[in-house]
Amino acid sequence: MPKSDSDNQTAKYNAPALSKGLDILELLASQSKGMKKSEIAKALDRSISEIFRMLAVLSERGYVALDQKSECYSLTPRLFEIAHRHPPIRRLNAIAGEVMEDLARTLNQSVHLAILHNSDILVIAQTDPPGNNVTSVRLGARVPLILTASGAVLTYQKTQKARNALCAKLKDMPPDAMDQFERNILATKANGYCESPSAVIQGVYNISVPVFSYSGDVIAAITVPFIKRLVASNDATMEETRLALIQAGKQMSHLIGAGASDFEETS
Repeated sequence: MPKSDSDNQTAKYNAPALSKGLDILELLASQSKGMKKSEIAKALDRSISEIFRMLAVLSERGYVALDQKSECYSLTPRLFEIAHRHPPIRRLNAIAGEVMEDLARTLNQSVHLAILHNSDILVIAQTDPPGNNVTSVRLGARVPLILTASGAVLTYQKTQKARNALCAKLKDMPPDAMDQFERNILATKANGYCESPSAVIQGVYNISVPVFSYSGDVIAAITVPFIKRLVASNDATMEETRLALIQAGKQMSHLIGAGASDFEETS
C-alpha cells in the first residue's frame, strides 16, 4: 500500500538523534533530583549505549552536568538562559525590571512576573523589597497553575475546554484546588485581577494582575504574595497594594504596546 503524503512528510522530517536528546532534557526537567544513566535508559526505554552517547553530547554542550559522586545527571541552567534570550521574554524582563523594583520598594513586598509554561506558571523575574522579612518565589520556579493567582490571570481568557486540557495534565493536586482555581477564574473575569489566599503558605494573600500584549492577549502576570507584618505600621495595605499593582500592570502593558481598551477599570 503506497504511503500517504503525511507519512512521507513524517519520514522526511524524522530526526531520531534529536528526538532522543529532547526526550532526555524533558525527562530531567521533570525530576527534582538527578538520574543515573541506567535510570534514564530505563525511563526512556533506550539502551544504555544510546543514552551514553546523547549524554556525552549534552554534557559537552553544557545542557546537563554529571555529579561524579552520585553518578547522576541533572540539567544545568543553560536552557533557562537560552529561554531568556528569546525576544518576547527578554523584552518583558527589560520592561519589568524598573517597574518591579519601584513596586517592591514602595510597597515593601516582594514582586514576581510569571508566564504560562504548559500546565505550570514559570517565574521569569523576581524582586525583593528592602525589608528583612520577605516571602518570595524564586526566579525560575515552576508551580502548578491551579495553585496560584497567577495561573488564573494567565488563563482566564482561555476557553473552559482549553483550561480543562491544561489542568488534566496535573497530578496529585489538593482536593479543593480545582474549585478554588475556578473561583479565581470567575473573580479575574469580573474584576480584572485575582486576589486569593495562598494555596501553599498560610497567611499569605496573592494579588495578581495581567500584562497584555499589543493584541490584547495576556502574556504575563505580575504578582505580589502579600504579607502583613506585625511591626511595620507604614507598610501599604492590601487595598493599596492591589491598586499599585493594577497601575504597574497597566504601565508594563502600555510599554509593550497594549491599548487602553485592554484594561478594565477597577476601583
